[in-house]
Amino acid sequence: MVGIQSESPPVVIGVTGASGAPIAVRALRALHDAHVPVALVVSSGAVPVLREECGIGPDALAPFARDVYSDGDFTSPIASGSRRTRAMAIVPCSSNTLAKVAVGISDTLITRAAQVHVKERRPLVVVPRETPLSAIALRHMTTLAELGVVVLPASGAYYTHPRSVEDITDFLAGRLLDHLGVADHHLYRGWREGGP
Repeated sequence: MVGIQSESPPVVIGVTGASGAPIAVRALRALHDAHVPVALVVSSGAVPVLREECGIGPDALAPFARDVYSDGDFTSPIASGSRRTRAMAIVPCSSNTLAKVAVGISDTLITRAAQVHVKERRPLVVVPRETPLSAIALRHMTTLAELGVVVLPASGAYYTHPRSVEDITDFLAGRLLDHLGVADHHLYRGWREGGP
């Protein structure tokens, strides 16, 4: 097994308190399997969602990350643009976090790291899981998209013919890894010429 290079810039994963925690868990496992170093931050709001949707606490995610930071730790390396990172994803991304990133509020490590990725023009992906979407949330998503942020709603695809919730979760985690520039995964089969 190839080890994760400690010097390699990490992918930053922020997990917030929206529904969709299984997507974060699946993405973290896939990043680990692809030997991609991860800097992980779990918000306080994500803790009860992880327990409800996955039956785990945040400590269960630590083995899939090289570094784990508290959401209140503004002294961590990922709070500064002078420390290189490969990309960042907020998965799932709560409406509150979405709004803060869109308007430039950096009151947590997750929102601060997101602002770093915006200002440094590094890849940032947000995975909102809300339905229906309010005009406010849509405006925030438009603002982020105009800044170059990838807005990847947690919307499954029917052309993959999912047979389980796990199939849908794998598809969403795979699409997230695609946009993080991680091609070394087998989470879903893409659209083929002539159809699925």
